[in-house]
Amino acid sequence: MTRAPRTYLDYNATAPLCTAARDAMIAAMDVVGNPSSVHGEGRIAKGLIEKARGQVSDAFGASSADIVFTSGATEAAALALSGRAIHCADVEHEAVSSWCETDLKVDAQGAVTYSDKTKTAVQLANSETGIVQTLPEGLAVVDATQGFGKMPVAFNWMGCDMALISAHKVGGPKGIGALVLKQGLDVKAQILGGGQEMGRRSGTENLLGIVGFGAAAEASTKLMADGVWDEVAARRDLLQARLEDGAKGIICVGKDTKRLPNTLSIITPGWKGETQVMQMDLAGFAVSAGSACSSGKVKSSRVLRAMGYSDLEASCAMRVSLGPETTTDQIERFANAWLSAYDRWKQRAA
Repeated sequence: MTRAPRTYLDYNATAPLCTAARDAMIAAMDVVGNPSSVHGEGRIAKGLIEKARGQVSDAFGASSADIVFTSGATEAAALALSGRAIHCADVEHEAVSSWCETDLKVDAQGAVTYSDKTKTAVQLANSETGIVQTLPEGLAVVDATQGFGKMPVAFNWMGCDMALISAHKVGGPKGIGALVLKQGLDVKAQILGGGQEMGRRSGTENLLGIVGFGAAAEASTKLMADGVWDEVAARRDLLQARLEDGAKGIICVGKDTKRLPNTLSIITPGWKGETQVMQMDLAGFAVSAGSACSSGKVKSSRVLRAMGYSDLEASCAMRVSLGPETTTDQIERFANAWLSAYDRWKQRAA
């Protein structure tokens, strides 16, 4: 009997490398020059970086001069938040909340309440629940890591001081991200040395990563324009309906508010999320129990606890996050596998 191929449904953790990024990175492997060198080889490498900077800035609606390449959104958060008195809520990614005073409140729909926008860091969309925040102008920092590439967004629309983005969430390589700055704003460099990235982040640039980021960012705008994420949302809704119909009593987090088009977070009280993830893994499906940076830790989701869910409920969550390559057949097979596992769990729990 032939096993069905594995199905990847964890795009919020990382998206597969897209073809455009792969091709651009392979071509850049033959570029030998250091981007800081003034000779011809160095200028070619520098030109590729500036092309990518333009691709990222165009995709994110920002000025190319205000894109600071980093090793990822986590480093971008450190560069943005170090030494600043910023407040956030417990729904923020730990890359942000680790630098902030986490004293802001969250309602049952995941909306963050705050008073002083100029001292607040707020995510555009939550990685675990997919819930999208309504952002006013004037925020200090916006973590746009999950929203960028999946929904219409532009830095210049947001009117914030700084934003964080990452390549591997949009089909680029891991290990490259960016801090985006409002024109005229600067930050104190945390990594000193050769003065790369306009003196904001020293170190020889990750040429392959930056080139891949640029290509993936450009490709993401085409997906948006072609309505691909609308199709993803329809498949997500199909999956939600299947699970709700077959498993009475499950909770679909954020179903009555705006969410990312690809994200479904469900709580099955009493059935541990990590157990669900392991059973689906054995069945050939990659899903998660929350943020990839914390799902390996055996504890309940602080995001869900902040929204008012109990410790038990927060420990019984599973996240499914789809991508442009996810098919209806894969959704149907996952629903069948999960519902079969759910029925077995119900029988044991009875």
